[in-house]
Amino acid sequence: MPSSPLNRRDFLATSASLAAGVTLAAPALARINQPPTPSHAPTPPANPAAPKRTLRKAFYGHVDAPTVMDRLSMLRDAGFEGAELDSPTKIHMDEIRAAIEKTGVKVHGLCDSVHWRLYLNSPQPKVRAQALDALRTAIEDAHTLGAISILLVPAVVNKDHPYADAWRLTQEEIRKVLPLAKEKNVKIAMENVWNNFIMSPLEAAKYIDDFRSDMVGWHLDIGNMINFGWPEQWIATLGPRITKLHIKDFSRTKRDKEGLWKGFDVELGEGDADWPAVMRALDATGYSTAPKGNWATAEVRGGDLTRLTEIAKQMDKLFALQ
Repeated sequence: MPSSPLNRRDFLATSASLAAGVTLAAPALARINQPPTPSHAPTPPANPAAPKRTLRKAFYGHVDAPTVMDRLSMLRDAGFEGAELDSPTKIHMDEIRAAIEKTGVKVHGLCDSVHWRLYLNSPQPKVRAQALDALRTAIEDAHTLGAISILLVPAVVNKDHPYADAWRLTQEEIRKVLPLAKEKNVKIAMENVWNNFIMSPLEAAKYIDDFRSDMVGWHLDIGNMINFGWPEQWIATLGPRITKLHIKDFSRTKRDKEGLWKGFDVELGEGDADWPAVMRALDATGYSTAPKGNWATAEVRGGDLTRLTEIAKQMDKLFALQ
């Protein structure tokens, strides 16, 4: 997943205020000709059309603490409910389970830690077998920790790894582990990244649908797609196929002036993600309003408690936009 150190700044409060004003104007006019509300009746909300969002905040990235216990404790204190970790990993599952139980922070998902090195679309059967073994390990680890999904970069397309082969080979390999995913109740969620593979939401939807399995979904990264698309369009097309969210931003202006990776060097809300449109699209799919709450994980530059608290507050601002 592309990421780069980000410098945080405050959001543009004026834009948010104007958006709220437009939302509130119509209900206010509609109430002019209504009869008075009886004194015993409950007071209607200021904006009855505003959805009740239930997104659960999580973090994936560097936490400035030495142990898993310390890291999850810091995330809890910063205002996060969950975290994503890597698998396969050298950290013993018992250590992670103990940290989860003590802190109450959920490890809701795991990221396949070898998918950028061992490609499921490798032309070498031995490499594909190693990649598949790692994916099996991640599924087993997820089940052990109570995580519900594995983030997977399914393929890398380049001169030596053709596009059509990537589609065919990855679907063949991933199908081999679907029985295990079903048994363990762990979804495999593909992420949109800069891997030259699956570059449009229509293609992403077809790729998922071809599996004909409810154990395959999409891990939607908001910031990653801004270099070549618009998040709200992907959300509308993928709809219920969305399993998880990664929250980050990206500036096309900084990309053009300073270089490709500098596009990530912006605060949440200060890049080119149209966050009000993103939130409305998530509302329309039901992802952001699910009764039990779906996960939204910041994948940005982390740090100490102050830094992590800042990220959590930025996410709250984004999730409140209408």
